[in-house]
Amino acid sequence: MTIRPIVITGEPVLHTRAANVTEFDEDLRTLIADMYETQDAAHGVGLAAPQIGVGLRVFTWNMRNDDGVPTIGHIVNPYVKASRPADGEPDRHEESEGCLSVPGYSFPLRRGASADVSGYDQDGNEISFTATGWFARCMQHEYDHLQGFLYVDRLLPKWQKKAKKAVRAEGWGTPGHTWMPGVDRDPFGHDDADEPDGDAD
Repeated sequence: MTIRPIVITGEPVLHTRAANVTEFDEDLRTLIADMYETQDAAHGVGLAAPQIGVGLRVFTWNMRNDDGVPTIGHIVNPYVKASRPADGEPDRHEESEGCLSVPGYSFPLRRGASADVSGYDQDGNEISFTATGWFARCMQHEYDHLQGFLYVDRLLPKWQKKAKKAVRAEGWGTPGHTWMPGVDRDPFGHDDADEPDGDAD
């Protein structure tokens, strides 16, 4: 297993729809193992393959849930159908998201309270479940990555303006920016004793 660099917004792979996995082989298993290792080192609750520069439809998670789904898992060629988000302004304290590809920032975003998830495991076996609460948010966030979107693309205008300002201030928004989990300073301030808590994926 290898910890891989995480690419930052502006890298084309993050803004392009990922390709379907066609071979359920050792290369896929190695990719997923590396994603688990990278997710763990980054203290992330989820990680999509495009975030490590691989344009394939795969994501992993590490998140406790109330839906009977294993805390640590992965899905290949997923389809995620979310419920309609409630109307109104998101709560900046209770509904903020972060992203390992926009490291160190979080902004409020309202998501659907549940999501139906289906796809395959690394051996080609079918997976399906319904996610709720923050786990549903995680599933929607990771699925967006595979569609070529970041959560900041979905923000309400006033928050999107703040996000764009932050990206410009960091010098991101162009190809070539990465950070290395376990080597670079943790952008979300976790230490080795922390567990993923739902704030960055």
